Amino acid sequence: MVTELIRAFLLIFIAEMGDKTQIIAMTFATQYKIKEVLAGVLIGVFINHGLAIVLGQYLSKLIPMNLIQLVAGIMFVIFGLLALKEEELGKKDNKKAFGPIVTVALAFFIGELGDKTQLTAMTLSAEGSYPFIILCGTTLGMLGTSGLGIFVGSKIGEKMPDISIKIISSIVFIFFGTLKLYKWIPIEILNLFNIGLYFIGILFVHLALMRRLINRRRYSEYSPIKEVAATLYVQTKVLKEAVDDICLGEGICGKCSGKDCIIGYTKRLLQDARDKEQYYVEEKANLSKFATKNFDKTKVIEALSLIIADYMEYGMIKDEEFIVNQVKDSLELILLGRNIRFDGDLPKYIRHIKRINYSVGKNLENTINDKLSPSI
Repeated sequence: MVTELIRAFLLIFIAEMGDKTQIIAMTFATQYKIKEVLAGVLIGVFINHGLAIVLGQYLSKLIPMNLIQLVAGIMFVIFGLLALKEEELGKKDNKKAFGPIVTVALAFFIGELGDKTQLTAMTLSAEGSYPFIILCGTTLGMLGTSGLGIFVGSKIGEKMPDISIKIISSIVFIFFGTLKLYKWIPIEILNLFNIGLYFIGILFVHLALMRRLINRRRYSEYSPIKEVAATLYVQTKVLKEAVDDICLGEGICGKCSGKDCIIGYTKRLLQDARDKEQYYVEEKANLSKFATKNFDKTKVIEALSLIIADYMEYGMIKDEEFIVNQVKDSLELILLGRNIRFDGDLPKYIRHIKRINYSVGKNLENTINDKLSPSI
């Protein structure tokens, strides 16, 4: 029972690392809260894999087990080779007809129909004894990769290229598939010539696909995980420089500890993001407890305009624990004494600020427009 759970989890987890599912989860995290994305993934995958497992159990009663094992071995080898295939991400419609959880659930349910993970769940079920345990394992595997895509996908993209993850995934599937074939192929076929021919063929196809993948990545530098990582890395770098410029310096404040000053705290937050590449805080801080000083409002407006301009260009991550949102709240408290909700509607955001402080709102509007105008 435990073996089937672990095996199902590992196969799905490895198969989806660096794959479209992880990228889709990361993309949804820029629009919805993390818990909503994970709940949607759980529901969508549970239903999708549940159907596959029910079908797999039905087939196991109609087809002899040795034939199922042979087909499973062949399918695993095919999955391993397909893992080296580039997948295109479809353009996502920004207008959602349903709530966040239902939207994500539908996306994952439809996206996984006929995918290798659904077929893997079906195959594992056909040969396994505990279908519900297998369903739990495959669902947890998908949750694991989706969670990593949201929380540390950017770090994985920097430290371990997604092309390497694809190659490892391919090898794992081919290994398990080969073990199955060796165990269930009739003994009279298992001679040295056929075994050698099999490995030469697999090696030839694997190397050809791997070379094609590497060449495509060499001539096209696009990598979804790395693109997100690079965007966040550059964003926090520029933002940190702007916040550092706001700081009054040790000549006025003394040694900066970040314990009492809102800018000191914000600087430390951004520095941690730069050093650890962790773009979420464990919990949102109560910024009202920090002291605000006589900061240069022009510099504060400049820093806030960087955030809003990036929101307009790249979209915003709505999670309150996202570090850039924390910085935005800090800057708004300095300028306005309160936080203003931003939902992507820039004119509405500026109007709210102008009602509180017209001068700040007007200056912020001009600064943001200056940053956005080159791309318009």
